[in-house]
Amino acid sequence: MNGEGDTYLSIGELARRTGLTVKAVRAYSDRGIVPPAGRTPAGYRHYGPEAVARLRLVRTLRALGLGLPTIREALDRDTPPAELAAAHAEALAVQIRVLTARRALLLAAARRDATPEEMELMHRLAALSEDERRALTREFLDEVLGGPETGTGLAGVARSMTPDLSDHPAEEETEAWIELAELCQDPGFRAAMRRTVAHHAADGTEHADGVPRPHPEAVIRDHTAPARAAGIDPGSPQAGPVVDAVTAAYAQQCGRPDDAALRQRLLARLDTVNDPRRERYLHLLAVVNRWPAPDPLSPELDWFCAALRARTTS
Repeated sequence: MNGEGDTYLSIGELARRTGLTVKAVRAYSDRGIVPPAGRTPAGYRHYGPEAVARLRLVRTLRALGLGLPTIREALDRDTPPAELAAAHAEALAVQIRVLTARRALLLAAARRDATPEEMELMHRLAALSEDERRALTREFLDEVLGGPETGTGLAGVARSMTPDLSDHPAEEETEAWIELAELCQDPGFRAAMRRTVAHHAADGTEHADGVPRPHPEAVIRDHTAPARAAGIDPGSPQAGPVVDAVTAAYAQQCGRPDDAALRQRLLARLDTVNDPRRERYLHLLAVVNRWPAPDPLSPELDWFCAALRARTTS
């Protein structure tokens, strides 16, 4: 009864053909995964030839991590192995996303020596659903930008500042999202962003024909970068033309004379804009959204503010 061409196979022969132990075959048989075709007159189980293919599939699915209840249900329903593999792959993808988020959370907590309270907040932020993440950032942007009903014309700014975490984020993207969400909850950062927006709105953002004007920060970058590259000290006379060019452009934008009051106004704006948390937000946003890393603006603003302050207070 145990030859290659026999109709029925003993449990030992079935184990030999499938590479399993007799104990494993007996356990699968007891669970009904590979039921015996019958018993010999002596009471020993015997199996049909189809049990070989069935057990080989069971062995493969177990190696892939499927549980026995799932395997039995699939075999009883005659689920195609490809369909079963696809379903299990999706389940593994969910587990991977959860584990990736947990690992990113633990690494972030370890790097910053997080307190239990910070750990709790980070865990809550990492576990948010997509809808909850969107609601959190929407509430933050509505507060700092004034919301869609204020007519401030900042809808484009809101879109450019909205994080969109992938369904399959890399570890560094998950970690960046956690830190970005923490920033969104920071009252001090929110207040600083509101002040920035207030300066932006007070200075005017568009021409009469609706064409956007360049922000002073962009003008500063264009003029300051060459001066810094040339090694010009912000307190030196050579920095004067750079300051004059920027303040003249700013005065034209505001429709005001380039005088001491305007320069004080520009300094107040730049001191608000030049908040390291704002630059950090933009960096984290680029990581989450898989955008190119933005060039840091703080070196240009630091240089220009020093140059402007030297000429405003003297």
